[in-house]
Amino acid sequence: MTDAVDPEDTKIITLARSARARNGVPEGAAVRDETGRTYVATTVALDSLRLSALRAAVVMAASSGAASLEAAAVVTAADALSTDDLAAVRDLGGAGTPVLLAGPDGGLRATIPAS
Repeated sequence: MTDAVDPEDTKIITLARSARARNGVPEGAAVRDETGRTYVATTVALDSLRLSALRAAVVMAASSGAASLEAAAVVTAADALSTDDLAAVRDLGGAGTPVLLAGPDGGLRATIPAS
């Protein structure tokens, strides 16, 4: 686990972790937009549609009118995020948007720039 996490970042990690646990899925994600609104999503695995939790959260933010993202968080057992996930954050948030990668226990493992 890394050093102290900003309280606003802790909030989106907690939201992502709660959604993941509630739905019993591999990933939970949350993003915070430029106004401080948060959008939470989990892995989508339908026959006709598959989205990672992070891409689903970005879609929710974009479809709600968010102009940019301040931060994103993913709670997962995976060690890394896909380039598609990072590209989705970059598309809406810009290359400098931090993506917080946390384990299932909510502990921050890495902060990854969306670049």
